[in-house]
Amino acid sequence: MVEKKELEELTLLEDRRYDSEHAWARIKGDEVFIGISDFAQDQLGDIVFIELPSVGAVLKKGDVFGQAESVKSVSALYMPVSGEVVAVNENLADTPDTVNKDPYEEGWMIIVKPNDLSELDELLTSEDYLNFLKES
Repeated sequence: MVEKKELEELTLLEDRRYDSEHAWARIKGDEVFIGISDFAQDQLGDIVFIELPSVGAVLKKGDVFGQAESVKSVSALYMPVSGEVVAVNENLADTPDTVNKDPYEEGWMIIVKPNDLSELDELLTSEDYLNFLKES
């Protein structure tokens, strides 16, 4: 069993925003890439299955957009912003552990066309997210 990371060991990228459910969002053009944070994948442990929505699904901020199943638990994945799913990372069906290895790049989960980009302003910066984790 792999030891859990200390908060100082977590990778938190400054070009992303985070929510209290441990999802991250990164705007690219008029789309938002969504995945889970290094903290979330670390807490889950070895991810063995990921369930994601279909392209075309319309979800609101706070809605469950899927599940991540590890050897020890199943966790719901929550939308950090509202929008329509325009792409799903199909590679995660065969290699869900990509989320453990690279949660921010190869391990992205969905891309949405957001309803309201100002929702991103409500999310936490990497520094605020780290402070949130320290207080939790």
